[in-house]
Amino acid sequence: MPRIRQAAVLAALALPLLAVGASADTVHVGVTLSATGPAASLGQPEQKTVALLPTQIAGQKVEYNVLDDGGDSTRGVANMRKLVDDGQVDVVIGSSITPVSMALIGVAAEKKVPLLTMSASARLIAPMDPQRQWVFKLPQNDSLMADAIVEHMARHGVKTLAFIGFNDAYGDSWLAETTRAAAARGVQLGSVERYSRTDTSVTGQVLKVLAEKPDAVLIAGSGTPAALPQKALKERGYKGHVYQTHGAANNDFLRVGGKDVEGTILPVGPIVVAAQLPDSNPVKKVALEYVHRYEAANGAGSVSAFGAHAWDSGLMLEAAIPVALKAGRPGTPEFRAALRDALEGLTNLTLSHGITTMTADDHNGFDQRARVMITIQNGAWKLLP
Repeated sequence: MPRIRQAAVLAALALPLLAVGASADTVHVGVTLSATGPAASLGQPEQKTVALLPTQIAGQKVEYNVLDDGGDSTRGVANMRKLVDDGQVDVVIGSSITPVSMALIGVAAEKKVPLLTMSASARLIAPMDPQRQWVFKLPQNDSLMADAIVEHMARHGVKTLAFIGFNDAYGDSWLAETTRAAAARGVQLGSVERYSRTDTSVTGQVLKVLAEKPDAVLIAGSGTPAALPQKALKERGYKGHVYQTHGAANNDFLRVGGKDVEGTILPVGPIVVAAQLPDSNPVKKVALEYVHRYEAANGAGSVSAFGAHAWDSGLMLEAAIPVALKAGRPGTPEFRAALRDALEGLTNLTLSHGITTMTADDHNGFDQRARVMITIQNGAWKLLP
């Protein structure tokens, strides 16, 4: 059976697989992601990428049990408990958004099962503590991306800044990092407005921002809901710079935003503009491999930065599982603990989003090679110098 079809079947049969339990010659990987709900534009490419992950590592069969949490924290926790208790998984990938992943931290620590989160907030892994030592984060830290944004602002004469962000953990983290970065570079942060992922109007927030006439506005959202404030700003004639976070870097954002998001500036992982990277970029080869694999399965132009986080989780497991197998067999506490240690020991591993070196205090491990600045030009991503 072709790999793509086989993985799809495994996802469809997730519940029966859970009931059977784990076998000693199989590494069971649990996945909970937001394939439906307001974060579906993140979760769907992640789900499609799971179908491309390796089905054998170091002579061990690898099976993926995929569940949808709909972007709901309660469902996410229930999914993870089901995956661990019924499916006896050795590691969990998920979830797609920060609020759900925050709720999974305690379960990962309680069950002593590594969690590879595809959510962005640095609060998922910092400050490091006994619970967070089981969590490893695929997306770049907000601090790395916030520094890139404010550095760009400072170079281009931005003196005053307004902030519109989600009223959840993602927005909280971005507000903290933006405040820090702006203060360090002499950019004055003025109006701070918040909104929900499910809101259909941000008129009040936008009017308050416009009253201040800031040089730039930073929108701290992800997926298609990130387009809402920008469209409202455009409709009301705002002429200043608009910045987005790397959470907006998917094709559905371009589709929903249309002409209203032209000229947006944002930091992203190199995967988003892989073909535009110079050949000297060490990430280009790995990033293009994912692009080719994903688009062969899902169509030209369909690749997503969010799906690439799932791809990178597979690369991390390919590197860590052979090490963990020396300490125990899949399905045992010894193997799961060894897998956690092996993930923490990853050094100079090239992923589609950058090069990571994990440490006991840093379960993200990216540096400046994990970011580039881009804009939106003629409805497409354009690498900036």
